[in-house]
Amino acid sequence: MAKAQRPQPGLPTRKQVLDFIAASAEPAGKREIARAFGLKGQEKIALKALLKDMAEEGLIDGNRTAFHRMGGVAKVTVLRVVDIEDGEAVAVPDSWTPDDATPPPRLRIREKGARGAALRKGDRVLARTEETATGWIAHPMKKLPTLADQVMGVVEIDKAGKGWLAPVDKRERNATPISDLGGAEAGQLVLAEPAGKSPRSGVKVTEILGDPLAPKAFSLIAIHKHGIPFAFHPETVAEAELAARLPVSADAREDLRHLPIVAIDPSDARDHDDAIWAEPDGEGGFRAVVAIADVSYYVRPGGALDREARKRGNSVYFPDRVVPMLPEVLSADVCSLRAGEPRAAMACHLEIAASGKITGWRFTRAIVQIDEVIAYEEAQRRIDEGAAGKNLIDLWQAWRALEKARSDRDPLALELPERRVVLNEAGKIEQIALRERLDAHRVVEDFMIAANVAAAKALESKVAPVVYRIHEPPRREKLVALKDYLATFERKIALGQVITPTLFNRLLKDVSDESEKALIMEAVLRSQTQAYYGPRNAGHFGLALGSYAHFTSPIRRYADLLVHRALVDGFALEQPRPKGDLPPASGLSDRDRENLTRVSEAISAAERRAMEAERETIDRYVAAWLSKRVGEVFDTRVTGVQRFGLFATIIELGGDGLVPVSVLGDERFFYDEKAQVLEGERSRTRYARGQLMRLKLAEANPLTGALKFEPEGGSGSRIEPRGRPLPLKKKGAHLAGKRGRPGNIRHQGKKR
Repeated sequence: MAKAQRPQPGLPTRKQVLDFIAASAEPAGKREIARAFGLKGQEKIALKALLKDMAEEGLIDGNRTAFHRMGGVAKVTVLRVVDIEDGEAVAVPDSWTPDDATPPPRLRIREKGARGAALRKGDRVLARTEETATGWIAHPMKKLPTLADQVMGVVEIDKAGKGWLAPVDKRERNATPISDLGGAEAGQLVLAEPAGKSPRSGVKVTEILGDPLAPKAFSLIAIHKHGIPFAFHPETVAEAELAARLPVSADAREDLRHLPIVAIDPSDARDHDDAIWAEPDGEGGFRAVVAIADVSYYVRPGGALDREARKRGNSVYFPDRVVPMLPEVLSADVCSLRAGEPRAAMACHLEIAASGKITGWRFTRAIVQIDEVIAYEEAQRRIDEGAAGKNLIDLWQAWRALEKARSDRDPLALELPERRVVLNEAGKIEQIALRERLDAHRVVEDFMIAANVAAAKALESKVAPVVYRIHEPPRREKLVALKDYLATFERKIALGQVITPTLFNRLLKDVSDESEKALIMEAVLRSQTQAYYGPRNAGHFGLALGSYAHFTSPIRRYADLLVHRALVDGFALEQPRPKGDLPPASGLSDRDRENLTRVSEAISAAERRAMEAERETIDRYVAAWLSKRVGEVFDTRVTGVQRFGLFATIIELGGDGLVPVSVLGDERFFYDEKAQVLEGERSRTRYARGQLMRLKLAEANPLTGALKFEPEGGSGSRIEPRGRPLPLKKKGAHLAGKRGRPGNIRHQGKKR
């Protein structure tokens, strides 16, 4: 902000007042203006009248202690955070009343020594503000209490007629008193906020969401709980509709419509952003094309579409709905590679040697026409029954070559079951089962991996910015914990060598018992770091790759869109400038180039949010499916042991639940944290991870997704106990009391 020049003495003009307010580094009230212009006596009275006239004319706003120009923001004011963009908080004035037609300005909050992570949506801050050439920014002075923190729950009415809010989060166990029902009735899903400053004030209902067990309610709970943006602003939809009308011409693109490219997707896929084709090259290898929806052509940096996509980070997929990253006109129509319709694509041309090694690649902007969209199961059936056409046969042959290279690379081989919820047309649960893993899945996966590697290496060859998909090797503390755990199975893992996926694969290969293998596989998974996005390459440990980027799903992942934009710049793939109101360029913006770290952190956080929301929603569907089967006995596997009980998973469904220590038997149980084992003091009955048990379902709560089990017949029958006997007085063991009473739980040995 330019330093204010010393004004000339005398009553200022309207323009001089506005210029002084704009240039002042501090709040400019009547006193500051009078001092700046050297006003005294009657001049101060005239200034007061001038300022009143300027306010009535709509030139300024504020009060006598701090004025600002109308449509602007006070120098020091209270702001409310309304969004998090690229990890940076965006706020609006907490009180904004220029007129209904003027939207409040959006200010980017700059925190010293922070990345904005300390502030969340809904937070309020007192901040100093300034207007720059690129927009308003704010410097927070202190964080203020939030006006209200919304909570979600189900209304319950007790015998006395008092309302209570039952939580929908299984980590919350206590209901909250409701002081104002707001018209809500028992059993309804509602949003509420604190009714006063004291917790004793309870909550008041602010919005009635309806039947918590109705179709789509489970995903709605997750959307509200995690703050997932699900409604598009009219400005964003308008820009999407404008972008959807952009012409796709073969004049400016490579014409690949003659290739019989196929999209192989789940049978219930909502969008199709990738398709593949391959044929023998006559020399033992293959030529292949991985065609990806050219989303960067439609979503330009700096526009409303781009801002919304950055905020969402990715699409979120629930059994009953999808919360898309892009409006439906793009995500489900224009950008989706539909059969028989010309589509704009980014084409990755691959040269595959007989060994499966990728010997060459190039990227073009193309026009494609998908020959067929095939479900995984249908593609597999055609191959298995010998009914596949040449295009599928060629794809499978090319994949066999890629499979050789994958085997040589030896990536981490963790085949973990995935739950699948099937709904009928009314939105009711029809089936919950584990998703079958087919060669068709592996075919698509290996072609996508090849294209992703090619994208990363192609950008590196141009010294261009890359948003890498990074999976770092396991950290030492995790490996030490894994080593200690494996020792309870009398298995060893050497930590004095370079840790590679092969080390874990050999470990799993040596385990012949399937129940033990599933257990160790889970432990290996828990030892891994979480993958993330970033501009500095650290390789992908799980895939055993040195360079890896996400290129193949720009409809549903913002990271892929950034990679596409980098390719546009690096390989001069810009299309003719569009006419109209859309931003002209489709490559990376200067803002992205300068701060890929910030946007990478933001989309990594959005990915974690989506994964948690999707997992919780599946848990709720599983609990709803099982709520009619309470009392039945299931085959389960123990997946976790704590001093308060066991966690077990139904083998056929994957539903996770708790077996409280209080139901395991009429005795005390010792807990060995290192071995993760509970052992009865008298019976020596032992419970360990991986153990197979017949458990009775005692409770299934669809609202929280929580399950509770108890042993069949009321006692802990065990199958195939693992490990060595546990000494009763082992140092570091916890003692869980009879019936699990808190007073009977103590710790022996060193305090933790």
